[in-house]
Amino acid sequence: MAQLRAISSCSSINLSVHVPKSDLMLCNNNVSFSKKPALFQELGARNSELQGDAVVSNKGNGLRVHCNTGIQAVLSHDKATEVSEVTKAKGLRGKLNKVVLAYSGGLDTSVIVPWLWAVKFSQLNQIGLNDVARENYGCEVVCFTADVGQGVGELEGLEQKARASGACQLVVKDLQEEFVRDFIFPCLRAGAIYERKYLLGTSMARPVIAKAMVDVAKEVGADAVAHGCTGKGNDQACLTIRSNLCNTHVRFELTFFALNPELNVVAPWREWDITGREDAIEYAKKHNVPVPVTKKSIYSRDRNLWHLSHEGDILEDPANEPREDMYMMSTSPEAAPDKPEYVEIGMVSGLPVSVNGVKLSPASLLSKLNEIGGKHGIGRIDMVENRLVGMKSRGVYETPGGTILFTAARELESLTLDRETMQVKDSLALKYAELVYAGRWFDPLRESMDAFMEKITEKTNGSVRLKLYKGSVSVASRTSPNSLYREDISSFESGQIYDQADAAGFIRLYGLPMRVRAMLEKGI
Repeated sequence: MAQLRAISSCSSINLSVHVPKSDLMLCNNNVSFSKKPALFQELGARNSELQGDAVVSNKGNGLRVHCNTGIQAVLSHDKATEVSEVTKAKGLRGKLNKVVLAYSGGLDTSVIVPWLWAVKFSQLNQIGLNDVARENYGCEVVCFTADVGQGVGELEGLEQKARASGACQLVVKDLQEEFVRDFIFPCLRAGAIYERKYLLGTSMARPVIAKAMVDVAKEVGADAVAHGCTGKGNDQACLTIRSNLCNTHVRFELTFFALNPELNVVAPWREWDITGREDAIEYAKKHNVPVPVTKKSIYSRDRNLWHLSHEGDILEDPANEPREDMYMMSTSPEAAPDKPEYVEIGMVSGLPVSVNGVKLSPASLLSKLNEIGGKHGIGRIDMVENRLVGMKSRGVYETPGGTILFTAARELESLTLDRETMQVKDSLALKYAELVYAGRWFDPLRESMDAFMEKITEKTNGSVRLKLYKGSVSVASRTSPNSLYREDISSFESGQIYDQADAAGFIRLYGLPMRVRAMLEKGI
């Protein structure tokens, strides 16, 4: 048993409490309890009130904490060592003051919080201070959560979870409008689709989140950022541990590098001994961290305003058909309404501005189309994709509003873009999608390509009327004041601009290379 004597900064009363050593932790230069002692519960005391000097002793060994000036350790045999110096192990250990953590409230980010700051008293006698230093950073943790449209339920109770895990602060920012306006719409305008199917839902969300983290780090004076990523995927930033194939660290860290190369980056999954979900659950229970999932959860999901992705469990075998109860954003096409619904998308310079004649903000417009499209089973995609690190991964995506918008944009461009421009745009769209997928949003190449896309779509104005029916999207009509389509030219009836007799000369010239080759082969 260790004895704790706490001198409160707001009272001259001395409290002497017997507490199991395993129940004590250091966090944010304060003494905290993984389990609140019974005496404190009886006295109504709070952990946050323990400021000033606190002494922990056990058989001659003591730990002395100066909460306002730093942390010092006083060991037996009259040897004194500062914990702040001991924890300066290799790399960044012991050198960081404050870290901004990308926080979802899920299992992985919840266990990262205590792992970053915790210095467990019970480990001092068992494995020594040096070992403790290698296990922890001992820095303050500011949790950051970005609202990119993942749903109100995902944000409820986050502050309580963060503080219960040991964070000193939770910062939540609503990024929905910025996400749609500055990240989704440019990809839509570019026609960026990865490997013929993937509409880049997660890929577009990571840079806007990472950008906000850099801003928050500056606001709170943090010298590092952290994320809960494994190393097997692409975006290297999974929000849950439900699949070992979750995306990795590239998308987050490339954004950090581009926007603030001086920020340190901490990626616990590259350092600790936790190898999967089961280990993380046990770690959370051991450190009294609220466990937000159970071992029976099966899918790894990532949701934002653009899409919802599903991975893991039976989906890991490409031969298995997805279960219907897995889907959350869309109705089964079989169960969709038997009557089709028509929706009209208004566009200006290649970007959507209205739905059925009603002008909406970017985020509101997408939300409206998600609702309409989801009702008709629109936007379900099942694909096996090539991840950045080389492995293949199977995922199922729900993108109802995005599927409607991509269809509308493509149909309107059929009126406003000529053949050569459309071919160049389509070829660049492949590279554009690859850059976004690989986390290179702030790469000068993507930015230059974006300038090209903006220029060539400046006259893509008009509206497209689409028919939604049991999972399918088909075009009903398209109109544009800048249409290159001329009925008087395209008509099968005779016209003044196009003369059928002109075709003979054109065909002879256009086919000349083929004719010359044939003459050579025949010896003519």
